This record gives sequence, structure tokens and C-alpha cells, in this order.
Amino acid sequence: MRSLKNVFKRILKSDGFRAFACWLGAGLIRFVHLTNRWQVVRREIPEAFWRDDKPFIVCFWHGRIMMMNYCWDTVHPINMLISEHQDGRLIAGTNAYFGIRAVAGSTNKGGARALRSMVKSLAAGEYAGITPDGPRGPRMRASDGVIAVAKLSGVPILPVSFSTSRGKHLNSWDRFLVAKPFGRGVIVWGEPIHVDRNADVQASSLIRQQVEDSLNWITREADEMVGRTPVDPAPLPESSEGQAL
Repeated sequence: MRSLKNVFKRILKSDGFRAFACWLGAGLIRFVHLTNRWQVVRREIPEAFWRDDKPFIVCFWHGRIMMMNYCWDTVHPINMLISEHQDGRLIAGTNAYFGIRAVAGSTNKGGARALRSMVKSLAAGEYAGITPDGPRGPRMRASDGVIAVAKLSGVPILPVSFSTSRGKHLNSWDRFLVAKPFGRGVIVWGEPIHVDRNADVQASSLIRQQVEDSLNWITREADEMVGRTPVDPAPLPESSEGQAL
């Protein structure tokens, strides 16, 4: 029995299984998007940047990743910061089917390298995507990483979220929302958030809180628009700051 379990674990970790899982996941996402009725709120905000080829950092909560490929205008190249964990590699492989490139890293592993890569791509006129509560939380609490990228690059942060009338929240740290077919979905954009290159620690902390509040506000807005009970952020100790890039 133990040897059978070991074989099963090796299969799950194999490149072949990961490729199949990514293909299957991309197909499911396409099917869900095709069979839902979608509304996009405040789409004119990112469109103004896309029209003028002005880069920005799009950020959304880890629990709302599933349909975020469809918030993006794929004409414009984007690099998504993805953790180097197993689930991160699955997300990266699935995103590749939608033309979204991955930059591997987090504050725990490869953080400095990933930050430099993101800043370099933004300087080249490309776009960046970050889940500021990933890869391990706390849920719906923004890290300092997204502020560091915005400060060094001089580009704004644009929050975005999605919700759907038919879906299920997994019992995971991020309460991951799995959208189901034949429902009503909504993608909600927030206003740009700017970080001054000369912002000190106190100013950066206030902007980090602004990003967190904006993301939580538009996520709640999206949930309420489709009749879904909003998810609350994870409680934090009084002295805690965001932990992940």
C-alpha cells in the first residue's frame, strides 16, 4: 500500500500530469467564461492605460485568480508573479494558455530576483500582475511587495476582482472561489493607486493599506452584485504586516 501511495505521489508531481492538469484547467476556465453572462464594471479605467500604452500593476486576491485571465486585454504583454510551489506552477501553466507569462518567486524564495524582473519588464513598457496576499496569506491582506514594485517602477497599481452567482468557495486559506457554468459573473476594476518614488516607510504603509482596502471593497462590491455572501479578510495580529510578495 505504501509503495502504491509513493507511485501516486510521483505521478501527481510529474511534468506530464502537470501539463494535463493545466490543459484541463484552461479548458474549464474557457467553458465557465463561455457559459456565464459577464459584466465588467469600470473597464474604462484599464482601457485608458491600454490605449496609451501606459504600463500598470494589476493586483487581485489569490482567492479570485480563476477568472482573472478574462479581465486582461491580451494584446498587451503581462508578466504574472507566481510562487515556485507546486500550486504556483499549475497556475503558471494554466495562465500560459491565455498568453500570460510567469515570473517565479515570492518574498520567501526568489523575492529579490522576481522584484528586479518585474521592475525591468515594467520599464520596458510591459505590464505586471501580483496577488498581494499570495502565495500563503493571510487572506485578503496586502503585502509590502506590490508597493515596492510600484515604488521602484513608478507605475500605478490597478485593483481588480471578480465574482459569480454560481460558484463554490473552497475550504482553503484563501477561500478560493471556483466559478461554475451557467451563472452570472462580474469583473470589477478599482481606481489607480499611485506610489511616490520618494515615499518613506510610513507613507508606503498607508498606501499598502489603501491597496488592501480598495481590493476588499471591490471584491465585496462584486459579491453583492451577484448575490454572493462576501468573504471577510483573515484576522491579523495588531502588529502584523503583509507577509508575501
